[in-house]
Amino acid sequence: MSYSVGQVAGFAGVTVRTLHHYDEIGLLVPSERTYAGHRRYGDADLDRLQQILFYRELGFPLDEVAVLLDDPDADPRTHLRRQHRLLTDRIEKLQRMAAAVEHALEARTMGINLTPEERFEVFGDKDPEQYAEEVEQRWGGTEAYAESQRRAAAYGKEDWMRIQAEVDDWNQRYAALVAAGEQPAGEAAMDLAEEHRRYISRWYFEVPYEMHRCFGEMYVSDERFKAFYDSLHPGLAEHLRDAILANADRRTS
Repeated sequence: MSYSVGQVAGFAGVTVRTLHHYDEIGLLVPSERTYAGHRRYGDADLDRLQQILFYRELGFPLDEVAVLLDDPDADPRTHLRRQHRLLTDRIEKLQRMAAAVEHALEARTMGINLTPEERFEVFGDKDPEQYAEEVEQRWGGTEAYAESQRRAAAYGKEDWMRIQAEVDDWNQRYAALVAAGEQPAGEAAMDLAEEHRRYISRWYFEVPYEMHRCFGEMYVSDERFKAFYDSLHPGLAEHLRDAILANADRRTS
């Protein structure tokens, strides 16, 4: 039994254009074509597509997916074992990130003792409590959240203006570093990553290097953080993540 490209797109939750692209680059060439040249996919094609989508979900680029799937020494069980291991690693990493209160940064303004006028002066058109309810529901019982809340409640207008000024200054310097082509593992980038860790520890809660690694991964995996950092300079989120990891490696090795 074979299926049309439209049917397969519906099964897999991908677009017809994606399937056409996979065909064009030789990643997934349908096993049959009609007399009119229309693509028809068999069960073996669907199995290969499933493997492709698994690897794509795990972050592999298409050229690496092709190498993995076309390995003559790998059978389907090899792929499944590899994917199970990678998925398990990802689950463990996400659990560590949650334990490290990956969104606690957004809780920094909870308990702010400022008048509406002062909040506008400090934060402009940003809503300092935009994610407060989400953060409290998910991490309200953690020590980091409690410490962040305790400190934030004690800050006044001048404290928050200093905090915002430090953030803006760091953002500008890191964006300039990325624009200059500095590598994430370079001294300059790692020093700014360390400054970033110390900033959080100084104003909100203590951030060990393992927790900082989780923050770095969050800046790429969470669309909101990624959009913010990439708005400073294209690719900055990934660059910062790599700098944080490199800095943690050099500090803990």
